[in-house]
Amino acid sequence: MTSTAETATLNPVLRSFWETPARNRVLLGGRASSKSWDAAGFAIFLAQAYSIRVLCTRQFQNKISESVYTLLKIQIERFGLQDEFDIQKNVIRHKVTGSEFLFYGLWRHIDEIKSLEGIDICWIEEAHSLTPSQWEILEPTIRKDGSQFWIVFNPKLVTDFVYRRFVRNPPPRTIVRHINYDENPFLSQTMHELIAAAKEEDFEEFQHVYLGVPRDDDDRVVIKRSWIMAAIDADRKIKPLGGEWRGGKTVGYDVADGSVEIGANDANATVAMDGSVCVDVDQWHAGEDELFESAMRARNTAIRLDAQALGYDSIGVGAGTGSHLKRMKYFKYFKFNAGGKVAHPKRKYGDTEIRNEDFFKNLKAQAWWQTADRFRNTYIAITKGRQFDADEMISISSEIDGKLLEILIDELSTPRRDTDLTGAKVKVESKKDLQKREIPSPNIADAFIIANSRGLTGSISYKEML
Repeated sequence: MTSTAETATLNPVLRSFWETPARNRVLLGGRASSKSWDAAGFAIFLAQAYSIRVLCTRQFQNKISESVYTLLKIQIERFGLQDEFDIQKNVIRHKVTGSEFLFYGLWRHIDEIKSLEGIDICWIEEAHSLTPSQWEILEPTIRKDGSQFWIVFNPKLVTDFVYRRFVRNPPPRTIVRHINYDENPFLSQTMHELIAAAKEEDFEEFQHVYLGVPRDDDDRVVIKRSWIMAAIDADRKIKPLGGEWRGGKTVGYDVADGSVEIGANDANATVAMDGSVCVDVDQWHAGEDELFESAMRARNTAIRLDAQALGYDSIGVGAGTGSHLKRMKYFKYFKFNAGGKVAHPKRKYGDTEIRNEDFFKNLKAQAWWQTADRFRNTYIAITKGRQFDADEMISISSEIDGKLLEILIDELSTPRRDTDLTGAKVKVESKKDLQKREIPSPNIADAFIIANSRGLTGSISYKEML
């Protein structure tokens, strides 16, 4: 960038982005795209022309140097405005308009932010790590007439809250702009050469870093998102090596846990499998005083789809589901105890020499890993042409309700791998640990796992259902 006020300018391609009236300005893209530089420059322009308060935030800020403070200072100097601004250790003010920039880290100071008044702009830098609860505090806190959010970030994962909330399903009065290095007129030749080299060396990494393409996968999760996406309508694309995609319907029913620890948003859910194809998803909210009605709804789904069996989560509030079903004269059900002992404990897991009882902490882990194996096989079949039997793969129908399908994909690709206290046995991230990451209970995913736990419960085998 130049250093003189005469030639200093903002990125002209973003002019309409800044001038269009909006409550939420979402600016995302790859590295070296000028996003943060332009945000700083436009903020300085506004502070010089109007009297505004700008709250500059990021997730973690233990010292002022970790904020956009330095970026603002450089832009002030670049535009030759040093004499107009009073640059103090923790705040920047314009001497004439009275505009000021405040700097806070969200993680440690969110409660302090709640008490701030008269904020015109809340600039969230590196916003990919913004959490739902932080947004719930920030949105009503920034309530001055005409106030707005600047949400600036390089996308990380498609499952991140900020990407799902503001890019995939933006709220009203939101403007979204994706910008990359090829629209940055200030980029040096050296940087262009470095980017070109990165493109040649690893194209996928280049897309993520410099084109702002979010990753589908978190390597820590049990089931990768790319595996799940490959399974959409896989039954229409792949001929199995053996067996048929469809045949023998099973419904999995996850009963809402109304405990305070899990949260009030926990919901009931059912997922139906026709052989190896997911064909139906349902989700609803109901209280503990409506367990019978919820069980009836699950039963009705099983009857409507002519399912051979209905499996339900038998832990906690779901323990009485069997009794409810018996009252309805419905007996084609089986229990799924997530914390129960593994099935076929002496058998070796997959192609390993490790027995199931030595590999898995509980039945939940075994069911998730088995499902992950089937998703991975589907991915390999789709991308590399390798053949598998139908019951070694999974397909998800694209005809499922779009919103519920999105939730299913997100929830299946969210829980991470974990181990027991000894580190020897694998398990799945618990609901309480998910809550610590401010991720709601994966109701639909749990129902999906139950529906695909055929043969693991011991009460009903897959062959018996066919």
